Amino acid sequence: MDAHANKIIQCFAFHTILKSQQKNQQNIGLVRQRKKRRALVAAWANLAMIAATSVQRELWMRQRTQDWWDRVVGTWGQELWVSNFRMRRETFEMLCVRLSPMLSYEDTTFRQAISVQKHVGVGLWWLATGAGYRTLAHLFGISDASVCLIVREFCHAVRNEMMREYIKLPEGEELQTVLLGFKNRWGFPQCAGAIDGSHIPVIAPPENHADYFNRKGWHSVILQAVVDHKYCFTNINIGWPGSVHDSRVLRNSVIYEKAERGVLFPNTTEEIQGTRVPIMLLGDPAYPLRSWLMKGYPETGNLTEHQRHFNKRLSGARMTVECAFGRLKGRWRCLSKRLDVDISLVPTVISTCCTLHNICKKHNEAYSEDPSAAGPPDVPPGDVDPLGIADIQPLRIREALTQYFAQE
Repeated sequence: MDAHANKIIQCFAFHTILKSQQKNQQNIGLVRQRKKRRALVAAWANLAMIAATSVQRELWMRQRTQDWWDRVVGTWGQELWVSNFRMRRETFEMLCVRLSPMLSYEDTTFRQAISVQKHVGVGLWWLATGAGYRTLAHLFGISDASVCLIVREFCHAVRNEMMREYIKLPEGEELQTVLLGFKNRWGFPQCAGAIDGSHIPVIAPPENHADYFNRKGWHSVILQAVVDHKYCFTNINIGWPGSVHDSRVLRNSVIYEKAERGVLFPNTTEEIQGTRVPIMLLGDPAYPLRSWLMKGYPETGNLTEHQRHFNKRLSGARMTVECAFGRLKGRWRCLSKRLDVDISLVPTVISTCCTLHNICKKHNEAYSEDPSAAGPPDVPPGDVDPLGIADIQPLRIREALTQYFAQE
């Protein structure tokens, strides 16, 4: 009896202790939950206090000064504006208006969008100087990555929005103006432009880099261009590696394809010395002799006086394209250095510079000569005709022009 009673008492005591422990554990859990809630509330309060007393951008990016762009550039006169952006403020603003649909962005929760004016300013500054991205980042108060992105976006915008408007072959009255311009300034009739190629330095691409190594000893991409009497580009072909011959670039261009089909220019001829002379382009000895493409007599050492005079007249008129290349590289200095962009972006950058060159010409922007900027002109490797022996008609046209200049 006593043993049974003791067992009951022990069971009751154990049950009581167990319930007490469970209750204590529940109390401890409640205390821990309360502590967590208090800590969470305190943390949110601290974050709210920090957000209320600090700039939101400072939480995730380094603060950069905007003073130079916001305060200094706005005080510049026209001379400083042209010297740094290569154009007057009016032309700069015209670019901003035209490119605004493609360069406008809305502010986000974390940052203020970069303005269209700053987009255009960064793009023009980089093209005009070829400065490093870090230099422009410090100057404009933005990040290196933003400079890289802005340059790319600006070049694509100019090429897609404005290139077709400012670079095109003359037609109608414009063509007549070009023909009259070459005849009045250089005495060369039926000339619609001069054609040539220029090497633009690039960083050797990882693939097929030997193809870009030109005869001058450095890597380049070829810019083939047709230029009118006012040094404006009327046609460009960009992208061939520097080792390719000028005649091959021409043969694979739209200019050659249209000219061989007889649709490059209207079928308008002028009778000179009894020969019907069509509208033509002027080229250097690297190009073939065609009815639509005139070049000088080969320098064999036994040219007649009339033939040497013809070469001199043709060379004078053809120098328009050399001058255009010089002004292009003098105004947009990034083309005189190795373009520090991916090879796939090189044609976009070069076409942007050609477009901006024409915009500056059409808006009468001043250009200061700098002979050291462009470097020496590209000299062809020799008088060749890789497309076959010239036919009789171009020879007759050249002879007729030779007699025409001799009589003058």
